[in-house]
Amino acid sequence: MTVFEFCEKYNLKPLSQGDDREISGGFCGDLLSWVMANCQADNMWFTVMGNINSVAVASLNDIGAIVLCQDSRMMPDRLEKAKEEKINVFSTSASCFEIAGRLYDRLKG
Repeated sequence: MTVFEFCEKYNLKPLSQGDDREISGGFCGDLLSWVMANCQADNMWFTVMGNINSVAVASLNDIGAIVLCQDSRMMPDRLEKAKEEKINVFSTSASCFEIAGRLYDRLKG
């Protein structure tokens, strides 16, 4: 399943779009150093952290997409940076638990 297929299926709102790519897994976390150490390339990262450092971590780890959960937001200048770096950023009203569970079911099912 690709990032765009998953986001379309579960009505995630696109905020910044880069390349579509196969999803290899998911990661939930808000502590940026922990995400940097543990979130792998092509994972979808479920978080409420929408700051500039989130974009940097996504770029550094080659993360497939940032999914901002529970209607958390990213400031316009941070979104602009995500667009420049072609990082996929999506938003959802779902909790990290709920949307990550859906990804888990799709990848393992």
